[in-house]
Amino acid sequence: MALQKGDFVLLDYVAKVKETGEVFDTTNEETAKKEHLHKEGDIYEPKLVIIGEGWVLSALDENLLTMEIDKPATVEIPPEKAFGQRDPEKVKRVPLKQLTSKEITPTLGQRIELNGKMATVRAIGAGRVLLDFNPPLAGKTLVYEVNVKKKLETPEEKISALIHRRIPQIEESKFSFTLKAKTVTIEMPEEALYLEGIQIAKRGTALDIQRFLPEVATVKFVETFKAEQKKTTETAAQT
Repeated sequence: MALQKGDFVLLDYVAKVKETGEVFDTTNEETAKKEHLHKEGDIYEPKLVIIGEGWVLSALDENLLTMEIDKPATVEIPPEKAFGQRDPEKVKRVPLKQLTSKEITPTLGQRIELNGKMATVRAIGAGRVLLDFNPPLAGKTLVYEVNVKKKLETPEEKISALIHRRIPQIEESKFSFTLKAKTVTIEMPEEALYLEGIQIAKRGTALDIQRFLPEVATVKFVETFKAEQKKTTETAAQT
């Protein structure tokens, strides 16, 4: 059965630059390690995508409609449908002291922020630095090797995936929830309560569930703090 707009799918992919074969993104941990992309703390697993919601590049999003479950496919995306063509006007030389005054010590290839815009350091010399304000992948043809691993069918599968999308640090199985009378009640595992930004994540989860499951009117979070069990010592029986 063909996939449709609004479907929840779990997507595995390896994304490369066609011209060089360089891998710049992947959901696979082994590939990330092999290509020196691995970042400690990042979560490598199939990515939740709701088709048509713009959670991936629009050209890739459109191609998902032609794919089948667990049948690998390759999608080639030209620059104009990816990050655009490179604009020579966005390459500028700035005085080195302009960066050092902001406590930036530039190195070749480094991504830096200057005046609210991100740039790549292309060259350093004679007291000046060449900065490229184009997106790093501008002008590149991208190749995505994609596999739609699964389509989520039930409201329970979808709710679980939406929770995990916002709170990926905690195993999906550690969250329990009920869906009754237009209300989702989510039991928060205690370890999730101490995560940085958890209140924002909870709000995002609630908004996602209400948006993508219109039958849900209310989302509740239950936080339970259990007292630590005190160690008991047996006392000798009195005679």
